[in-house]
Amino acid sequence: MTKDGKIGIGIIGFGGIAQAAHAPGYRNIPDQCEIVAVADIAPERLEEARTKWGIGCTLTDYKQLLEMPEIDAVSVCTPNYIHAQPTIDALQAGKHVLCEKPMAINATQAAAMQAAAQSTGNKLQIGYNWRFSSGSQSLKRAVDAGKLGNVYYARAQALRRRGVPGWGVFTQKDKQGGGPLIDIGVHITDMTLWLMGHKKPVTASAMITTQFGTREGVIGTMGTWDPKIYTVEDFAVGLIRFEDGSTMTLESSFIANLGKDVFSTHLFGTEGGALFDMGDYTLYREEFGTLTDSKPGWLPEVASSHGEEVRAFVRAVRDDLTIAEVGAATGEQGLIVTQIMDALYRSGEERREVTL
Repeated sequence: MTKDGKIGIGIIGFGGIAQAAHAPGYRNIPDQCEIVAVADIAPERLEEARTKWGIGCTLTDYKQLLEMPEIDAVSVCTPNYIHAQPTIDALQAGKHVLCEKPMAINATQAAAMQAAAQSTGNKLQIGYNWRFSSGSQSLKRAVDAGKLGNVYYARAQALRRRGVPGWGVFTQKDKQGGGPLIDIGVHITDMTLWLMGHKKPVTASAMITTQFGTREGVIGTMGTWDPKIYTVEDFAVGLIRFEDGSTMTLESSFIANLGKDVFSTHLFGTEGGALFDMGDYTLYREEFGTLTDSKPGWLPEVASSHGEEVRAFVRAVRDDLTIAEVGAATGEQGLIVTQIMDALYRSGEERREVTL
């Protein structure tokens, strides 16, 4: 802890997600935590940490950050392919970890991260912030209250019409792990599994394709990319079967010829259904001798789901609660999402259903 009894925070990787989500999240609860140090290999990021954020200790080697006794917990905000080793090193150094999503670029790395958390007893949280939106929290309470009964089918969609990120390594499979499936598909997958009660997945079947990303002149609404080094999919659709016989379909795209961007999950249950759509939701039930559609008349204001995710992590550290107890994504749950992604990618490549 810091000298004044606050949770000491280190941030490994100080790029876009760190500065847009993690650093503001910690700064918004200054009575509970303090950003002590930042590590990044890019000099310009360290300069931003010093001048824009006023962080006095900036390092090029994250292992030096892990040696600092005043640091209790770290956010790992590196590119996907560098999530695993810093997380494992941090856990073994006695630090608690909030790792940005996806957990890793493959399930082998994710399993090693979870094993490190289990062997050390330190906390590992994965950055699936959509759980903390006001609408998803309210819908989760409705599901837990039995308003949907048994959810036997879910249809999850994370679709962009022309949304290839024009920065970073989002179009390079060796660094990202894949395209929309592992970037935005994991978000809606985690939230759907969470709403369904984390049923055990057993098989997966997928179609993975690249139709636009390698072509010249395709319109991009999120910046431009080099089609010569575009090595990820731009569309994926999958079917996941669970041990209890229920199923889930997943669609995800960076580029697709559709009317508008979609981020939603539709739950079909024995007592009711629900559509979560971009933060809002509707319940569909049979009540009072009629069919009813109900929407929240009021939802508590959540300024930032990322901020709430960070707040939950700090609470778990301060109060010595498990990550599950604060409602965040655990290492085990993050591993399951990554295993599903691996299975879908493998199915797409081999054109057959695969077993998880």
